[in-house]
Amino acid sequence: MNKTVTLLALAGGLALTALVLGLPHVTSQPVHSATPSPSKPPPPLPPPPPPSTSQGSLAMTSRLSHPYITPGSSDVFVTVDITGQEVPGARRSPVNLALIIDRSGSMSGYKLEQAKQAARHLVTLLKDDDRLAIVHYGSDVKSLPGLQATPANRERMIQYIEGIWDEGGTNISAGLLAGQAQVETARSDYRVNRLILISDGQPTEGSTDEGSLKQVVKDIRTRGITVSSIGVGTDFNEDLMQAFAEYGAGSYGFLEDAGKLATLFQKDLQQASTQVARNVELSFELPQGIALGEVLGYRANTAGSTVRVALTDFSAGQTERVVARVVVTGSRVGQAVDVTGLKLAYTDLLKDKTVETASRLSAMVTDQREEVLARQDKDATVYATRARSAQNLQKAAEALKKGRREEAKQFIQQNQQMFQEAASVAGAPAVAADMADQDAAFAEYEKAASADDVNTAVKRSKTQALKSFGRLGSTY
Repeated sequence: MNKTVTLLALAGGLALTALVLGLPHVTSQPVHSATPSPSKPPPPLPPPPPPSTSQGSLAMTSRLSHPYITPGSSDVFVTVDITGQEVPGARRSPVNLALIIDRSGSMSGYKLEQAKQAARHLVTLLKDDDRLAIVHYGSDVKSLPGLQATPANRERMIQYIEGIWDEGGTNISAGLLAGQAQVETARSDYRVNRLILISDGQPTEGSTDEGSLKQVVKDIRTRGITVSSIGVGTDFNEDLMQAFAEYGAGSYGFLEDAGKLATLFQKDLQQASTQVARNVELSFELPQGIALGEVLGYRANTAGSTVRVALTDFSAGQTERVVARVVVTGSRVGQAVDVTGLKLAYTDLLKDKTVETASRLSAMVTDQREEVLARQDKDATVYATRARSAQNLQKAAEALKKGRREEAKQFIQQNQQMFQEAASVAGAPAVAADMADQDAAFAEYEKAASADDVNTAVKRSKTQALKSFGRLGSTY
């Protein structure tokens, strides 16, 4: 293995140690004394934020990894949980769906049969006021136009599914555009409009470059249509399919076995039909002297002191988490430092209006390191560690894909160390599942022998990374 890569990887792991163990990484103005003075009690904590803030169908809960910081420049993690309101006893909303099935030659046999069986199951779940179009693509595209799911039409849909056969290449762009056209014909009549795309391969016909395909999904989203994507097998482009779900504000799923497609179709229908919010955007307003380090695992747009993160559409009970690293400068001991303002803006589907929810987070400056340790937020520490581990997991997957197995395992070992350190703050049970995930990934990387084994390990790791970043409800 390249020794330089190993040393750099180890250095990166050690740089995180102070943060995870409980002391924000200080880059300037070191504390002069770590010994507490018996005659000088610590300053009081700033008022904690409310457990959750909600003015509509979404609740926002925010916290800092370190509500106490030492003088100087420190890295602090902001974690924000957003949860869709439960609506007990509510009747699910009618949906306008297009199911887009890859029927290219690589889907022949078991995969296509399972896709057809899952599609038939989806039809049985529909209600009379739902609408479904069925699109299947190879080199060309064929469609059953969108129909109300009356008993007679459901029978017609099932018969149409029976007639799908494998043929040709993989023209994903044509399939997406055909699905959009079918949904568009009734879009204004429905509150929920959604495409569900299934593919097992790389795009080989139509638009094949990733930029053009992503733009297709972005354009579909601007029409108020959500896109979910499901990758089957080991040959599809997981980064592209994940991007479809992200840009389309939908969900992403990876299935090694097409036999589980019915379960994912059912989940996606349930999520679509219980939507409570769309056009969701989380903003960080950074005061003077506070700098953004990074938003982990999300695409962020920065304009001046405002950082905006676009999120998925939300269904009832769905939770998504955003973790951001900010650089906070504390100067005067006893001074409360304003870390960030938070604003959550979205279209509330329950109230049928735009809603904004806001809160602020602040930290107290102290020269007593014991207070930094004692007041550290255990949950936020675990969340931050998961998000940082997700970055390593993505790097590990890419290294494994390129044949650099030892480098990939090194990233997993860094994660194991990070979670051990987080356990010293939050307790071993808080990270037991995370440690098990890292151990399983390490073992899988060691055993991966064939190309299929490697591809499976890569896709599993990247799916797990999405969840660890905080995409909890939008990753199947």
